[in-house]
Amino acid sequence: MLVFGKNVLFDIDEKKIRKAYVSSSQNKSSAIVQYLEKKHIRYEKIPIQKMNHMVYGNHQGIILDIDDYEYSSLEQCLSESFVLILDHLEDPHNLGAIIRSAEAAGIKYIILPKDRSVRVNETVMKVSAGALDRISVILVNNIAEAIQTLQKHDFFVYAAVMNGQDYRNVSYAPKKALVIGNEGNGIHQLVQKKSDELISIPMNGKINSLNASVAAGILIFHMMGDA
Repeated sequence: MLVFGKNVLFDIDEKKIRKAYVSSSQNKSSAIVQYLEKKHIRYEKIPIQKMNHMVYGNHQGIILDIDDYEYSSLEQCLSESFVLILDHLEDPHNLGAIIRSAEAAGIKYIILPKDRSVRVNETVMKVSAGALDRISVILVNNIAEAIQTLQKHDFFVYAAVMNGQDYRNVSYAPKKALVIGNEGNGIHQLVQKKSDELISIPMNGKINSLNASVAAGILIFHMMGDA
């Protein structure tokens, strides 16, 4: 997998880097080259025109060839006190931003469905800015079935919807899971039915919904503080 940008270079675990590509304009005194040499990371200098064809986006003169992301299993999160479930999220920028918020709050596991969902890719790696080294993403065949498994292990599942209970008026269980839905369609009806409680963020303006990553950030930190 190719990822890029200075933040990714400085935040990612260097053990995951197979090789770095640096723009030929970078000299020995540049922060990028000094960091690569300090960490003993193998790198190659190439023309910036070639780099522009390797990735889409502002690479800032550094591209990293890293190991493909390794997903975790559902069994690994069953002893946690808070896990996050993303019901068929599609935007990699949203996933990256949610990973950053979740990691900042202390969440260690995020659950994604295998089908019709964004996966961990180059954009997610860049947006999450190193948070993926401290959080694990789980792939499951079916979100509803995953919820049932969590419930069997004493998780109380809260689903974020438009017409639920005001999230500020809820007393949250010590062991909990939060479901965030698809950017356009929200949470599937079956997933809502399997959840223990539906919660909402009240909207006082003319816009009736929030970006998935913004909603996730609000709810995650509130629920963490209510623990």
